[in-house]
Amino acid sequence: MVDAPVSSVAYGATAHSILDLVGRTPLIRLDKIDSDLGGIEIWGKAEFMNPGGSVKDRPALNMINEGEASGRLTKDKVILDSTSGNTGIAYAMVASYKGYKVKLCLPANASPERKQTLKAYGAELVLTPAGEGSDGAILKCREIFAEDPERYFYPDQYNNPANWQSHYNTTAVEILHQTGGRVTHFLAAMGTSGTFVGASRRLKQEKPGVVCISGQPSSGFHGLEGLKHMPTAIVPGIYDEALADENVWIETEDALAMTRRLGRKQGLLVGISAGANVLAAYQLGQKLQAEGKTSSVIVTILCDSASKYLSEHFWNDADH
Repeated sequence: MVDAPVSSVAYGATAHSILDLVGRTPLIRLDKIDSDLGGIEIWGKAEFMNPGGSVKDRPALNMINEGEASGRLTKDKVILDSTSGNTGIAYAMVASYKGYKVKLCLPANASPERKQTLKAYGAELVLTPAGEGSDGAILKCREIFAEDPERYFYPDQYNNPANWQSHYNTTAVEILHQTGGRVTHFLAAMGTSGTFVGASRRLKQEKPGVVCISGQPSSGFHGLEGLKHMPTAIVPGIYDEALADENVWIETEDALAMTRRLGRKQGLLVGISAGANVLAAYQLGQKLQAEGKTSSVIVTILCDSASKYLSEHFWNDADH
């Protein structure tokens, strides 16, 4: 038997651990979405390619590393936080590798896939009333921590600077490199607001004139899991409203339709918040086209994949 020749195709870098794979995600041109925008480009940062499956791998790893460095996180403590799912999954993945226990408060209506993923990593779940949303999980987490603060390391993703700093130090730098500095607009819908705050701070610092646009659900009662309507929610301490050159309000049904469209037209099965981001980016593109700004380069975040949402019924709806 003759040995096959060694391929000249470069293989991926060797990783010493699963944590080495966090970050350095691809930037994907959404050419089927922006095809009618007269040359305006929409790009999506493929955060679903992080090992934990979402953009939240970056802040979760950074908050845990910061906790270790500060001495607040030791092997005898349990990592405790509230989550809508993705940060919790990221915590659980990192903790699994590093040897920590994790206890997470999340709304009872979090998708079955998210709950099962958390259990698969060995996390302990405390389910809070669905109608209270992420705010209910936050309040329950604070209650648990107050009862026994010595037992827990509470990163508090909504108020921890290490959240937004992860995007300041990595996500924004990658966007600038991957676009060759051509990015003109950055857009991200907000949950903790860490992605928007951290990336916008760095982009504005490195490229004055870049326009940073935040997105929010159009009302406090919405179906955009993980996103916050700031006027009616517990506002994260890391949120800096002054960073946004503009805020756009996102309708749930339109975001769901764009999520379906990305699967059916772009070959990308992404989550609902990613669909919300692309919808807002497309609407921004339409506005820029009407203004004649056809050299614009819009970058947004594909927060996670569709794998945690496939049980949702909206996938079966027809597009008109």
